[in-house]
Amino acid sequence: MKPSIQATSLHAAYGSLSVLQDVSFSVPKGEFFIVIGPNGSGKTTLLKILSAITHFQKGTLEIAGIPIAKYSRRSLARIMALVPQTVPEDLPFTVRELILMARAPRMGLLGLERDQDIQMAEEAMAFTRVDPLAERKMDQLSGGERQRVFIARAICQEPQIILLDEPTAALDLAHQVRIMDLMEKLRAEKDLTIVMVSHDINLAAMYGNRLMLLKKGRIVKMGPPAEVLTFKTLEEAYECPLLVDESPLGNCRRVTLVPRKFINEDLQAMARKNRD
Repeated sequence: MKPSIQATSLHAAYGSLSVLQDVSFSVPKGEFFIVIGPNGSGKTTLLKILSAITHFQKGTLEIAGIPIAKYSRRSLARIMALVPQTVPEDLPFTVRELILMARAPRMGLLGLERDQDIQMAEEAMAFTRVDPLAERKMDQLSGGERQRVFIARAICQEPQIILLDEPTAALDLAHQVRIMDLMEKLRAEKDLTIVMVSHDINLAAMYGNRLMLLKKGRIVKMGPPAEVLTFKTLEEAYECPLLVDESPLGNCRRVTLVPRKFINEDLQAMARKNRD
């Protein structure tokens, strides 16, 4: 089976500023793949390249075994859905109307809604538990509710791949877990490939099948969370004091940032031990 995404030696730049350099990776179907890294590492640019919003200058990129350049905007929307980091508040539509718009790539020339389009929208709302909000306007929803609506919209496209840009960044702890649990449910029950950009290393550790750590446009490390989230690797990437140990949840790495006021001889000794 061909991977959902196959990228080889991607290079991207904005003018003379290089953003991605020699980035190669493969995402198998049904994997939860999370891209992490400090600010300016190229995470969002990579997601824009995968969704054909931004172009790359060198390398190759295949989506479901087909070079991305061969897709039209409409045909790519049948394969892939993007959930943006910033979800607009002032859209003049109800939840149902906004989600149903996602069927556009699958509608006929006249753009008329069919029974199956309406049914898919209802199923997407039920899956994300936003069906009680169906007749409410977007500006009447909380941040967590809007995020779930846009995930429902992505599901309604019936894609093979869902891309997410920092979906939990502006949410409280409870909504973060609900969104991540929802994405894991999508992966497990609908066999979707999930590719997510995240600043939250601990969420990435708990949910990702594999992680890719970027720094200054290059891959620092890629693999299962236990291989990527080591003290040596994270210290190299983030250049700040931190501790890495096992989560009390078990079989999961936990990363703790260390403010300067807490640095003492004991912590320095622990850091040296982690480094060794």
